Amino acid sequence: MPDHDRRRAALTGSHPRKHKASARGRYRVAATDAIAPGESLKFMLPIRGADEECFVINYEGRFHAYVNRCRHVPMAMDWVDNQFFAEDCNYLMCQTHNAYYEPESGECIAGPPTACGKYLYRVPLQIEGDTIYASAPEQEFED
Repeated sequence: MPDHDRRRAALTGSHPRKHKASARGRYRVAATDAIAPGESLKFMLPIRGADEECFVINYEGRFHAYVNRCRHVPMAMDWVDNQFFAEDCNYLMCQTHNAYYEPESGECIAGPPTACGKYLYRVPLQIEGDTIYASAPEQEFED
């Protein structure tokens, strides 16, 4: 494994893999049974020519995915690897800024005033059978 792949795996807790897009520009993320309700999984997704760290959550049996970037300051939300849910699993929380986000919409509902009312960058998902696929978001990033 090349050094840059080892560093990425150490930083993200993920294993590097080659991105294989389907004919529709979708990338396989995981099997649906790999993410239990209240759990999350990080993955890398090529967005506008660069690999971006993203995460998928299972919130009450439904899957949602976002770019791993707080809307207060553009940095990863999980300082404890792969921990996005607050204690009660009702909200996503930026571990650095204590900003709280609605899991279904990605809207910031509490935290720094510059983040409140903003939304996490949603990653479109498709579920086919027992497989979760992601596509690059079309929304432009502001930060």
